[in-house]
Amino acid sequence: MIRGPLKTALTAAVLLFGTAAANAHPHVWVTVKSELVFAADGTVEAVRHAWTFDEMFSAFATQGLDTDKDGKLTREELAELAQTNVDSLKEFGYFSFGKSGGKDVTFGEPKDYWLEADKDNVLTLHFTLPVAAKPAKGEMTVDVYDPTWFVDFSFAEKDPVALANAPAGCTVDVKGPDEASTAPTNLSESFFNNLTASSQFGSQFASRVSLRCR
Repeated sequence: MIRGPLKTALTAAVLLFGTAAANAHPHVWVTVKSELVFAADGTVEAVRHAWTFDEMFSAFATQGLDTDKDGKLTREELAELAQTNVDSLKEFGYFSFGKSGGKDVTFGEPKDYWLEADKDNVLTLHFTLPVAAKPAKGEMTVDVYDPTWFVDFSFAEKDPVALANAPAGCTVDVKGPDEASTAPTNLSESFFNNLTASSQFGSQFASRVSLRCR
């Protein structure tokens, strides 16, 4: 996500905390809350995401954005950063990978996106991913992960996924990565730098949303 601001934040972190910060993976942590939005025919028509960044990244990404110097970051002050975030998501598949009926689910361009900051100026990115083609009715999975594992995604412990306009009998399950999925300690920083958006390395750290409808 947001490769430019992420690189800036990482560079600043290295200056403050030394090379250990650069050699660790991942570099940014995101807590996820999502909502599956249903159409009238009972299929999922969109996924609404709310991604809350860790405090360090939020602090570095928002430097200089409090233009009125009141200590609070408004949606207007964060609008340009929100646009940058969303523009850079496409290359990485919006870090959202769906399947339904044995086929990949593709998503359209994000809409209804904005950044908000809480009282501590911790950032949350909100956006909606429309489903480009109707998935199979009654079942769908969405994996959330960064293929390069630069960003680590984990769902919130409380109310991680909601259903909007769901037909009766629909349930959702959220599962994090297998506890055995830990990055080998002998991998170098150059290994991670060579990973691309098409890499599958990060898939082992995916968190999965599974929808089932009776």
